[in-house]
Amino acid sequence: MIRVVLADDQALVRAGFRLLLETEDGFTVVGEAGDGERAVELAREHRPDVVVMDVRMPGVDGLEATGRIAGDPGLAGVRVLVLTTFDVDEYVFEALRAGASGFLLKDTEPVDLLRALRVVAAGDALLAPSVTRRLIAEYAARPEHRRPDHATLRELTTREREVLALVAGGLSNDEIAAHLVISPATARTHVSRTMVKVGARDRAQLVVLAYESKLVVPRS
Repeated sequence: MIRVVLADDQALVRAGFRLLLETEDGFTVVGEAGDGERAVELAREHRPDVVVMDVRMPGVDGLEATGRIAGDPGLAGVRVLVLTTFDVDEYVFEALRAGASGFLLKDTEPVDLLRALRVVAAGDALLAPSVTRRLIAEYAARPEHRRPDHATLRELTTREREVLALVAGGLSNDEIAAHLVISPATARTHVSRTMVKVGARDRAQLVVLAYESKLVVPRS
């Protein structure tokens, strides 16, 4: 059973999401929040699998709330799926940088939302849509957002850097295994060790790190 907290300042939106989830096997809504502050409180109270987080909310917004959840060691198992009407580069990048595991627009089809929740709850990052990777790449490449190489990258082995670059390219563990001619189990191990060494919660943050550190350079 995937336990979900819904955070949106519009009651009708929350009601629609609740109806969708509660009529689908395998989901249960354990709380609703109308602002980011309450979303964080509910995350700490219920330890849900996923928080569906709106970006623009009164008081503490969705980006700040996502950062608080991602930065709380006690909520390490809680994933955030950012859902918004605003298709803006900055929101995509800042949400993932803050610790979100995925980003979807509110006009996403119900079946895609359900699939996204399953993907994120399983501990994976919702990075399959090419537009998401493109926006991350373009935004991270802007001069005002470039950062010096992360010192943590120096702790990675040559193979782990290679794996990090492949994750940033959107490859799954099985695809990484095929590309490097290693077993899927070995690929998973490399990804997991890389996440631990750089302090990433999931694959989404690995992608952000790869672009910010310029390990991967966006295509012109």
